[in-house]
Amino acid sequence: MTKPVVRKLRCAVYTRKSSEEGLEQEFNSLHAQREACEAYIASQRSEGWVLVRDQYDDGGISGGTLERPGLKQLMEDIEDGLVDVVVVYKIDRLSRSLADFAKLVEVFDRNGVTFVSVTQQFNTTTSMGRLTLNILLSFAQFEREVTAERIRDKVAASRKKGMWMGGVPPFGYRVENRKLLVDDESATHVRWIFARFIEIGSCTVLAREVAKRGIRTPRGNQIDKKYLYRLLNNRAYIGEAVHKGESYPGEQDAIIDRESWDKVHAILTESPRKRAARTRADTPALLKGLLFGPDGAAFSPTHTRKGGRLYRYYVSQTVLKHGAGSCPVGRVPAGEIEATVIDQLRAVFRQPEIVAGTWKAARAQDGEIAEADGCNALQQLDPLWEELFPAEQARIVALLVERVDIDIDGLNVRLRMNGLTELAREMMTDFGAAA
Repeated sequence: MTKPVVRKLRCAVYTRKSSEEGLEQEFNSLHAQREACEAYIASQRSEGWVLVRDQYDDGGISGGTLERPGLKQLMEDIEDGLVDVVVVYKIDRLSRSLADFAKLVEVFDRNGVTFVSVTQQFNTTTSMGRLTLNILLSFAQFEREVTAERIRDKVAASRKKGMWMGGVPPFGYRVENRKLLVDDESATHVRWIFARFIEIGSCTVLAREVAKRGIRTPRGNQIDKKYLYRLLNNRAYIGEAVHKGESYPGEQDAIIDRESWDKVHAILTESPRKRAARTRADTPALLKGLLFGPDGAAFSPTHTRKGGRLYRYYVSQTVLKHGAGSCPVGRVPAGEIEATVIDQLRAVFRQPEIVAGTWKAARAQDGEIAEADGCNALQQLDPLWEELFPAEQARIVALLVERVDIDIDGLNVRLRMNGLTELAREMMTDFGAAA
């Protein structure tokens, strides 16, 4: 009588460990799991069970996610029909999430694969086996959630005591013995950033000044506007610890005093648009006292509002005294005339030959600065112009422009030679300090 042929069942062993602790040992938890699974497969040799050569291991990865290299490779092999039985030490090695495990079982069933736990005997092909599996998974998920709650409660309690609970330390501090300590060098930068923001009220401008000073993050990255907003809102600098929006007295020493903190946040509570509008409102008209008409009369800045919009103009004093028609050029749009003057100024900065020619005229009044140094300094201004505050632009125009004459054929800009020299000296001083 012939014996019935036993169909071979290809068995894949899957192992997982949540933490990386101990994985460097010669015989670790993954090896222990595999050894137990291989022994179980060997005991089922009479049933046709054979071990596949491929190993599916995930060390240092949580069971709360399916994004695991070893598990992904196992599922791919199952879809390719290379595995008949999946063997694990305990079911939570495969997954701790009931929803995720349901997805895995669906793949198993679709490909005719059986799931076996060495320490928890059940068969997933029967309804009783599925019930047992769901009960075990529910407890596994419950254990995971309780553990997470314990960790969250511990972190919350520690933060309420002002303790540092890890992560990247704020700029200005360093970590020693799991405590935040003030780093003197970077703390000086933090104090300067707070003080400078109180003066200028703009993170955009402040970011450029920070870059000019060469201040960078502890990792060597450039400090941008977004980083500055986070820094200015970090209550660790006033010696507090924050957890879920609530502040508590912290263990670390404060870097910023409360008065400076309150001044900064009084500025931050005002919208950026209002701050920019106030800056523009405080800035005098760019060509005030500089613009003259064909009859020699000065032009005065004025404005009107229509439909909620502000329209700015320069109006001749002749027109103001004698009425419309008394001057060939009675009124000009402020934006257009200012843009034209600025374009001519920037052309001076942009073209070396114009700078050199203008410089020769200025040398007679001030010969202290070398021509090449002065020209190089002025050429740096053109790419920086758009980044300047309106008040700074107005100051430079007043420094450089002696007079702007306008008539029906165009305009003529007369430069102030000593102003050109003075601006070059300022630029050289600024760039020398930055270097």
